[in-house]
Amino acid sequence: MKVCVVGIGYIGLPTACLLASKGFHVLGVDINEDYVYRIKTNSLSIKEKNLKELLGKSLSNKSLILDIRPNRADVYIICTPTPLDKDNNPDLSYLVEGINSILPYLSKGNIVIIESTIPPKTTKEIVKPRIVSLGYEIGKDIYLAYCPERVLPGNILYELVHNNRIIGGCTENCSKKVKSLYKEFVEGEIYTTTAEIAEMVKLVENSYRDVTIALANEILIICNKLKIDPYEVISLANNHPRVNLPDFGIGVGGHCLPIDPYFIINSFPNSSKLLNTARNINNNMPDFIVSKIEKFLGKVKDPKIGVWGVSYKKNSSDIRNSPALDIVNILKDRGYDVKVYDPLIDGINYDKIKYESVEDSNFLILLVNHDEFFEEDYKEITRLMDRPIILDGANIFEKVSLPKNVEYYNLMNI
Repeated sequence: MKVCVVGIGYIGLPTACLLASKGFHVLGVDINEDYVYRIKTNSLSIKEKNLKELLGKSLSNKSLILDIRPNRADVYIICTPTPLDKDNNPDLSYLVEGINSILPYLSKGNIVIIESTIPPKTTKEIVKPRIVSLGYEIGKDIYLAYCPERVLPGNILYELVHNNRIIGGCTENCSKKVKSLYKEFVEGEIYTTTAEIAEMVKLVENSYRDVTIALANEILIICNKLKIDPYEVISLANNHPRVNLPDFGIGVGGHCLPIDPYFIINSFPNSSKLLNTARNINNNMPDFIVSKIEKFLGKVKDPKIGVWGVSYKKNSSDIRNSPALDIVNILKDRGYDVKVYDPLIDGINYDKIKYESVEDSNFLILLVNHDEFFEEDYKEITRLMDRPIILDGANIFEKVSLPKNVEYYNLMNI
């Protein structure tokens, strides 16, 4: 069976490689010619676990080929991005371009799957009409479904196989056809429903997480005003059998949680006030953290600052919508001398960069709790600093001891 994956980014490329490893003949398509060349030559910097090896094998045995345009296939999977515009409205231009690119190659019996995150009713009102305009009947000639990805960066290949999946068919026949395809490589449960419900489920999953994190962040802010320990409040509250609060933090980043709630907010602005409030709380966390940092910067004239960790989460190289990076940019915009180090991000992950970030500095601010930061020799690091003051925004020194001459403050608990 021939599968064409349109959009071979962080979801499309692992999907294409996985399908190729399962015996499908896969064509991976991306409009960025330079990007396609780097994938073809396996020279792309890939952090995703086991993906580089699987890509090399798929290219070598030619189960995966790459191009900048689609071709004839039995199955088309659309994995294009859906970014937000400057007003936080979903930009569907990539999805539309992806759908339009496969229309000349469609034939009776084809399966078309949308995996991109999209607003409610997009499959029915934007994708379906384009296919129907060619004279095809959905559910008889073409089998169309919305099937959201539900994976965590860093473990995508495993989760594509083992996570439960939702098939949102435009008809019952569409759901049955697509489910039979997914059963070829998915070991988790597969649930069938309508396209509209599947679209909403994807948005609800990430909106739920955003709202609960906003609650935790609001509790942090209130506890700071009360001058009580937010860690103990959350920990003791979670002893209740029906309470499960997440950790608070410096904000919410990544490709999903800060984006997906806006797909609902944009479609139903008067009915999504809770989602909008949660977004505002989480968006404002970097400013809140900077306000706490600045209370300490006045201790030193012309402070020099080293910041460690700028990815959006621990043990990741992903900086998309990173609140840590927002904090760095706010500090720089206010004129502070800031040097940045992150062991997982290309360009700022060298030992030379690490030592330069703390040499003669007054402050070391830790914003992400990478595993590497728990193994550092802080006696050596603080020796390089001028009057070392450590501001911990990642609760690292709960488990790591510091030299006695170091001033230490937990940014979440002051």
